[in-house]
Amino acid sequence: MTNQTDWLEGKMPEFDLSTMPLPFYQLYEWNHAVLSPWRAAADATRIYLKNPVNPLSHTPFGRSLAAACELFERSTRQYGKPEFGLETTQIDGETVSVHEKVVWRRPFCELLHFERMVPGDHQKDPKLLIVAPMSGHYATLLRGTVETMLPNHDVYITDWIDARLVPVSDGDFGLCDYIEYIIDILHHLGPNTHIMAVCQPSVPVLAAAAVMNEDKDPMAPASMTLMGGPIDTRISPTAVNDFAKSKGDGWFEKNVIMQVPFPHAGFTRRVYPGFLQLGGFMGMNLDRHVSAHQEFYNHLVIGDGDSAEKHRDFYDEYLAVMDLTEEFYLQTVKAVFLDHSLPSGTLEYRGRQVDCSKITQTALMSVEGEKDDISGVGQTKAAHTICSNLPDSKRAHYEQEGVGHYGVFNGSRFRSEIAPRISSFIRDQDHDLGASKDKVAKKAAPVSAKSEKTVLAAKPVKAAKKEEPKASPEAEEARLESLIAKLPKDASDEDKANAVGSRPKAVLSEPRGGKADDLKEIKGIGAVIEKKLHKLGIFHFDQLAGWSRDEINWVTTFLSFKGRIERENWVEQAKTLAKKS
Repeated sequence: MTNQTDWLEGKMPEFDLSTMPLPFYQLYEWNHAVLSPWRAAADATRIYLKNPVNPLSHTPFGRSLAAACELFERSTRQYGKPEFGLETTQIDGETVSVHEKVVWRRPFCELLHFERMVPGDHQKDPKLLIVAPMSGHYATLLRGTVETMLPNHDVYITDWIDARLVPVSDGDFGLCDYIEYIIDILHHLGPNTHIMAVCQPSVPVLAAAAVMNEDKDPMAPASMTLMGGPIDTRISPTAVNDFAKSKGDGWFEKNVIMQVPFPHAGFTRRVYPGFLQLGGFMGMNLDRHVSAHQEFYNHLVIGDGDSAEKHRDFYDEYLAVMDLTEEFYLQTVKAVFLDHSLPSGTLEYRGRQVDCSKITQTALMSVEGEKDDISGVGQTKAAHTICSNLPDSKRAHYEQEGVGHYGVFNGSRFRSEIAPRISSFIRDQDHDLGASKDKVAKKAAPVSAKSEKTVLAAKPVKAAKKEEPKASPEAEEARLESLIAKLPKDASDEDKANAVGSRPKAVLSEPRGGKADDLKEIKGIGAVIEKKLHKLGIFHFDQLAGWSRDEINWVTTFLSFKGRIERENWVEQAKTLAKKS
């Protein structure tokens, strides 16, 4: 730039534009503002062309133009924060209402409680804190996770606040603040709380547990479940890990940190914008997203409303993003992806070293997906290595075959295979339910407490409730079919099973003593069915022998057996074989 003399002499100053950051955030906002009238016009045209009174709505041209207008409107829209919208859940086969309440609040986070209106005689369920990732998407990305855990747990979730909505006067928010928030929340919830960390929060959750265990804090979590988290990114590095390593923290500070523009409440706060994170997510699978929108257009043209609605539901959530504070983003990149601070033992919290070997009371379960392209296989399991003093009775690891990153915490495989195992682990480690669990386990299967890893993933059948008279197989099949007929056409196998019965309660994370019974000894069970039962956590004859009518109905429907279990007397056969073994 020219000096003061140049100004006095009337010379025009020269600027080095290469050192001036471009106002990308402002340009993004301006672009949205410029397109607003066009977006409104496109939406109005769509409504006009879809009106059944309009003759064009019945022509290929009209449908094509309406589809193009909707695609344009959705592609240029800024998506707001979605709602959880969880108003009911199923408990003991009954529908109960759910009320969403804010029970704890700080500038960057609110704690939501999904309060269930449970019957007065309902046994107390484990208290579960789900820590949502602060990685660009809102906590509602875990709607399916919350919905799955609600029937058998008292669920809370961290609802992180968009950084651009937090005034600068509320201060900074870094990685240590994140850890402190988790500790404060656990203190608010009280003892015997179980914590589930999905992806990114696995590191701060593990750090918080280490600090609380070292301090012998009575509010330390009873168990923690880490799901697809980057505990040690040196193991099976993914494209995300390699990219971070190739750039270094200086590059990220210079290229992706921007100031929040006016008129947002966080005006001038330095943030990592959500739209950049979204661009990175979509860029990893750009061809898949392009194909999805092409298919969406085709569905609209041919009138496939169900498929189009599924697309809307997914992208309404996926495209809703939030900003992260500069300090939290850069500290996370450096600690997790560049310095590997937690597994290296160099991570610090408020001036003290975080030592995971101090964790001796908080049980640890890790969950990974075979095809995870964000947190590679082995990265989450590494938590067991650094928690070196945790006894084996407080450890568990599960790798789900055939799922990617999002399949670890959502979708049909999560509901049918992952969630039951997590529920079993939580109940196994719960301080209040431990005694009653041991009694139930001993009654159902006479094995030593040391080798038993069974826990109940649902509530026990009420003793006072008398079993209804047994209907004929034909009448029972007709009853089940009538219940299933009331469901939507696209209902999943699990939805159908839940409508007619209840999931088997006594399940195992692995066979007792590492050896399963040969279920093929039961007439009607072959190698394929045996493998399916293993995936449900059924490994031994005594587990089948204790099935109730509701549990039989659930398995029959879920595995599409069409009455085979009762026709072939699986339960009676299992009782006989259980006595022999």
